[in-house]
Amino acid sequence: MIPHREIFWQIGHKGFFYLLAFISVSIFFYGLVRHISVWKSGLKKEKISFLCTSIKRVIVEGILAGRILRGDLSAGIMHLLIFWGFSLLFLGTVVLAFDHWIFHFLTGSYYLFFSFVLEIAGLMLIAGLLLALFRRYVKRVKRLENKKEDLLLLLWLIIIVGSGFLLEGARISAQSPRWESFSFFGFFLSFLFPKEFASKTYPFFWWLHTILSLSFVSAIPFTKMFHILSSPLSMYVKDQPDFILPAEQKQAGQFSYKELIQIDACTRCGRCVEMCPSTGVGEPFAPRDIISTLRDQIYFGKEAELPPKLVWYCTTCGVCLEVCPVYVPPFKIIRELRAKQIEDGTQVPALMIQTLERLYKYNNPWVSTKKKRADWAKDLDIVDIPKQDEKGLLCYFVGCTTSHETRAQQIAKSFSKILKHCDIRFGILGKKEPCCGDIARRVGEDGLFEEQLELCLDLFKEYEIKKVVLSSPHCLYTMKNEYPLLRKEAQDITFIHYSQFLEELIKKGKLKFKRLDVKVTYHDPCYLGRHNGIFDAPRNVIRAIPGVELVEMKHFRENSLCCGGGGGRMWQEELDVEVRMSERRIMEAKDTGAEFVITCCPLCLIMLEDARKSKELEDTIKVVDLNEFVLMALEDKRRSKNGYSSLHKTSS
Repeated sequence: MIPHREIFWQIGHKGFFYLLAFISVSIFFYGLVRHISVWKSGLKKEKISFLCTSIKRVIVEGILAGRILRGDLSAGIMHLLIFWGFSLLFLGTVVLAFDHWIFHFLTGSYYLFFSFVLEIAGLMLIAGLLLALFRRYVKRVKRLENKKEDLLLLLWLIIIVGSGFLLEGARISAQSPRWESFSFFGFFLSFLFPKEFASKTYPFFWWLHTILSLSFVSAIPFTKMFHILSSPLSMYVKDQPDFILPAEQKQAGQFSYKELIQIDACTRCGRCVEMCPSTGVGEPFAPRDIISTLRDQIYFGKEAELPPKLVWYCTTCGVCLEVCPVYVPPFKIIRELRAKQIEDGTQVPALMIQTLERLYKYNNPWVSTKKKRADWAKDLDIVDIPKQDEKGLLCYFVGCTTSHETRAQQIAKSFSKILKHCDIRFGILGKKEPCCGDIARRVGEDGLFEEQLELCLDLFKEYEIKKVVLSSPHCLYTMKNEYPLLRKEAQDITFIHYSQFLEELIKKGKLKFKRLDVKVTYHDPCYLGRHNGIFDAPRNVIRAIPGVELVEMKHFRENSLCCGGGGGRMWQEELDVEVRMSERRIMEAKDTGAEFVITCCPLCLIMLEDARKSKELEDTIKVVDLNEFVLMALEDKRRSKNGYSSLHKTSS
């Protein structure tokens, strides 16, 4: 006899099966349509493009689990086993239906191969599910939260696969086909069933397996299992262009279609919690909890509420997106929640309200005056573009913090001296330089952000500025990535960070260094590294200085720890915690044995400097900006006994 399988062997009431299947599929599609309708509600004028890079990402990082394997091997293996086991079994079910209703081909060697593959798939799924149970309830991985739903879904799937194997064992025992050794595990289980008993119990196992499977299918859109559909979509839309509606056209707290898909894709894996700097120092904040609560509200109508103060803990560092297997960006979603609170005028931190009022009145979040914006440049003989009516000049956009905060002013002074050393003509906007609007954008004050955007772009246009070098990575991100989304002329302006400009000068041979025999470590600012993708330029500048030994901290590049100053945290009340984010970071820098910790962000400079003092490390490690360090290597001053210039002493 030719190898084959009869689907409805000893099964009566086929009409009842088709009724159950119809109900199950109908419920599934009803749930699917509900999800799609929510996604579409966030779609405005955007166009979703076909991108080959996005398809590649879905295959490599989703189907092949490349992103999940990174950083947690056992989680990646578990996902591969469950994904491929489930997918192959589902595909096998589709193939069986095709064979039964459309074209019969599962006979002979085709059937034997089919049986063998499904046997492997079932065992893969069982192994993956058991590994998941072990990780959650035996090993108890800290980042995993265990809700009833998690255990229910795992046990449900185990029972489905287990009943399938028992069903197969009963059938093989009852039929005794010569070829079924290809279904090796079912063949092994068949010895548990006496032939007569197997014939009687086979229909029971068939209906049990069928009802469990169909009910699981219908439950998918209403549980976290829906991520099998939403996660690949979240991976795909990651590269779709961002879209910002003008404030007057946008309802505060309104999510885009990308954000709605990303919220839907969250599986509560906890990687964001594990890496979140706020959670890491014991603050009552977890990105996963916010996304999970939003998903329950938006997609399932649950009345779970978020404590309003939670959204103000986020530093918008972006590490949550960096580690998320499905590219969920909690910090972007939190920004929309902040916008809603800003519009309502409730639950906004008091100091933040004062900061925004200061920004509105004086074009900066630091001081109640516009007159002192360029005081740092006194006696430096720097071109004031508006005063001298210079057109088309290289513009050094100093930024609010670098202009007004005493320690950060050393960034502007040092960079200006370096440019003069290289005989580069440049200018500043002086007292006319406005805030870029970063702080307003991060906290959801979109109307104020657009006002600052208009002021900046109008000045660039008036003075024909086409290239802008910036002190702050926050300004860089805002101008380079967000300005073009509201005004197209911003695309014609080149925005670069000063670390990139220094790297250009080195490549052109305009910077020559003396030897500095020192060990240093480099702190990656969140907005320079993760947000702008600039990791190598600062390091290349440091390595270009002879004698300098660069050692990395435990967390560096994409996994760098946040200093705690971003996302508006610089302008909020100090929280009562045992260890601040900046202190955690400075201690990590100390552990490298470096004499200097170098950074490229005014906020990081301030936060790390304060942490150095609070941890009483003044005599152990020095905090300097990259410009200060470069200037040390350029200066031709008499060296002190320890070999460092006078600038080293003043910066300490």
